[in-house]
Amino acid sequence: MIYVKPKQIVIPGEVLGEGMDIIPGEGTIREGRKIIATVVGLADISGRVLKIIPLEGPYNPKPGHVVIGEVVDIGFSGWIVNIGGPYMANLPVGEAVKEYVDLLKTDLSRYYDLGDKIVAKVISVTRSKNVQLSMKGPGLRKLEGGHIIKITSYKVPRVIGKGGSMIKLIKEMTNTAIIVGQNGWIWIKGSRRKDELKAIRAIYTIEKESHTSGLTDKIKRMLGDKSV
Repeated sequence: MIYVKPKQIVIPGEVLGEGMDIIPGEGTIREGRKIIATVVGLADISGRVLKIIPLEGPYNPKPGHVVIGEVVDIGFSGWIVNIGGPYMANLPVGEAVKEYVDLLKTDLSRYYDLGDKIVAKVISVTRSKNVQLSMKGPGLRKLEGGHIIKITSYKVPRVIGKGGSMIKLIKEMTNTAIIVGQNGWIWIKGSRRKDELKAIRAIYTIEKESHTSGLTDKIKRMLGDKSV
């Protein structure tokens, strides 16, 4: 039996359900027949799986995540990238540059320099938390111009919305280009600063009120839609 409702806020130690037919997901543990929350978050029920969508905590990188990061160091065979997690990530030359690079003769800053912002994909995370990135794939690139804001990574699904609906709404109503990294770093670029600021305010509002209902209509009104 499940004791909580979808999107109900739960706290660590709270009993969410009981029974061997319930499968504990992320943010939960099983103690005997009981499923118990281990983080603060929103209950999520999918079939027999009961998990928690955290409302706080650091970014936890996983293979397949597309993230935005900043180059903070250049090594002999690649770059060290800050992706907002507890550990820095590695971007090897072989995962960043298509052409052959003679590491003994090449200054790697000609490709990516300190302070450069990039969109990359997490391709591996070892048990010792060695995170490796790749720039191979559609949309993975160095970012030019624009602004980067940072939100709690666990709020990213709400910013994106179902089927990308929320972020599409913000893009269309602010005339901005937006890339949302799964680490909570978001790149925003518009032709006018005031459009960028509108998008930034909307995203921060979603982060702050992600667990409330009627949020889409509120964002529409904030961005100037008088029909709602």
